[in-house]
Amino acid sequence: MEWREGEETRMGKNGYLPLFETRPARGLVFFRSYAASIFIGICFICFHRVSYFPVTERWVWVGMFVAELWFSFYFFVTVIVKWNPVFRSTFKDRLSSRYEEEELPGVDIFVCTADPRLEPPTMVVSTVLSVMAYDYPPHKLSVYLSDDGCSDLTFYALLEASGFAQLWLPFCRKLKVEPTSPEAYFQTTPEPVDDAFMANEWLIIKKTYEDMKTRIGSMTRLGKVPADIRKEHKGFDEWDFVVSRHDHPSILQILIDGRDPNAIDIEGKALPYLAREKRPQIHHNFKAGALNALIRISSRISNAPFILNVDCDMHSNDSKAIRDALCFFLDEENGREIGYVQYPQTFGNLTKNEIYGSLRVVMKLELAGFDGNGGPCYIGTGCVHRRESLCGMKYSKELVVEWKAMKYDRKIIEKASSIEGNCKALASCTYEENTPWGKEMGVKYGCVVEDILTGICIQSRGWRSVYLTPQREAFLGMVPTTLLDTLVQHKRWAEGDFQIFQSKLCPFVYQVLGACHICMSSLSTAFTVLWNLYGWEAQSEVG
Repeated sequence: MEWREGEETRMGKNGYLPLFETRPARGLVFFRSYAASIFIGICFICFHRVSYFPVTERWVWVGMFVAELWFSFYFFVTVIVKWNPVFRSTFKDRLSSRYEEEELPGVDIFVCTADPRLEPPTMVVSTVLSVMAYDYPPHKLSVYLSDDGCSDLTFYALLEASGFAQLWLPFCRKLKVEPTSPEAYFQTTPEPVDDAFMANEWLIIKKTYEDMKTRIGSMTRLGKVPADIRKEHKGFDEWDFVVSRHDHPSILQILIDGRDPNAIDIEGKALPYLAREKRPQIHHNFKAGALNALIRISSRISNAPFILNVDCDMHSNDSKAIRDALCFFLDEENGREIGYVQYPQTFGNLTKNEIYGSLRVVMKLELAGFDGNGGPCYIGTGCVHRRESLCGMKYSKELVVEWKAMKYDRKIIEKASSIEGNCKALASCTYEENTPWGKEMGVKYGCVVEDILTGICIQSRGWRSVYLTPQREAFLGMVPTTLLDTLVQHKRWAEGDFQIFQSKLCPFVYQVLGACHICMSSLSTAFTVLWNLYGWEAQSEVG
C-alpha cells in the first residue's frame, strides 16, 4: 500500500478525510539521472575488469575487482535508500474536529537518565517539564522518569520540578509558550513589554525557575541531599537501603498522582519516579532494561495505548507533537498498521558548518528515504510507539480499535502508596528471568544499539513505521561538539550495528526470510548497518 500526494482531498472508504498526507520529494529526476550515470560508469568498470585478465599480478586484479564489487553493492544500497524519499504532514484541525478531548487516547511519556554527573539534574527536569506542558488533555498524560543512576539528587530535582509545575503549566497554557522547556524558553524569549501584567507574571515565573535551578545546582555541587531536606518527603527514606548505584532495591515514588483530584498538580498529570533494582551479579541491560521496566510499571499505573520515549537531553520544542503523531495512529484508513512514529533528532547547537558528522544528512534525507521504502528505523528517542507493537504483538488486519468507544479511565482503584509497593516487583532485577522480556517482548537485549534492533523486530512482525519532519522541530537536544566525543559516539553505534550484521537478525536475511512486508525495508535497514561499518573501520584507523 502506498501513501502519496492527493490524499488530503480523497475520502477514505468510511467517508472520512485522511488525517495525514504524503508527498514525494522534489528534484528526484536530477538525483536519479546522477545515480544512473554512476551506474553506467560501474558497468563500464566491471566490463573492463572481466574483459582484461592480466597474466601476472592476478591477485592484485582479484583484490581490485572484489573491492569494486563491494563498493558497487554499497552504492546500490545507498541509491535504493534515497531513490524514493517521502515527506509527511498532518491535519491536526481534522483530528480536533473528529475527536473530542475526552475521546483522545492516553499517552505515557518515558524520560530516561543514567548519571547525574553526565546528565545534570537541572537539564533532566527541564526536559520533564517540557513534556508535561504538552497541548493535550492533562488527565491523559503520564510522565515517567527512569533514573538508572539511582541518585537522590535527581529525585530531589524532580521533587522541586513537581512544585514548580504548578506555576509553569498554567503559564504555558495561558501564553501558548514555545518551547515548553523553561531553560530553553527563558534563554530565547525576551520579556514581554506590551502588557505590564504579563511582564510581571513573566518575571515571577523566571525568578521562581532561577531559584529552583540554584537550589538544585547547590545540591548537585554538594553531592548529597542534607538531612533536614530528606525529612520533608518520605521518598528519601528509600535511599537508606541503597548501597551504590549498582546495588540497590527498586525505588518507585509517585510524586504527582494524576488520578487524584486533590493532587498537587491541578492539571491531573501523573509523575512517577523509578529507579529499578540493580545487583552487581545480575546484568541490567542498560537503557533497554530501563525502558522495559517502565513499560511494565506504566501498565499498572496508567496503561496508555501509546508511549513516547525521549532522552533526558532532548527537550520538547513543539507542544503539539503528540497530536501530530496521533494523526497517523488514529487515521481510519491507514492508522491501524502503524507501529511507531519516529521524529528526527535535531540539535540546538549544530552550526551550518558542522564538521564532525553527517547527522543532518541522515535526519533530513536518508530517514525520509527509509520512509519511502517501508518505514524508518527506531532511533531511540523522539519516538511514539503503539504499546501493543512494542510489547511483541504481531500486526493483523483484523486489529481494529474504535478509539471513540474506548474510555481511558484513571480513577483511583488503589492508593498511590499501595501501587508503589505492589509495582516494585515489576522493576526487580529477577522479574524477567524465564520470560520473553528483551527477546520477544519490549526493547531488545544483547546489542549496544537496542533501538535499531527493536525497530527491525517490530517491522518484521508486520508493522509499518512513519517518519515525520514537522515544520517546527518536535525535539531539540545537544550533539557532541568535539572530535573525541563524536568518535566515541560513532564507535558505539558502529559496534552495535556490526553486532547486528554478524547476528541472525542481520537485515539482509532476517527481514526477508522472516516474511517482512517489503524487501526494500530490509535494504533500508541494511544501509544503516553498512554506513556504521565504514565508520567503525575509519575510527579504528584513527584509534
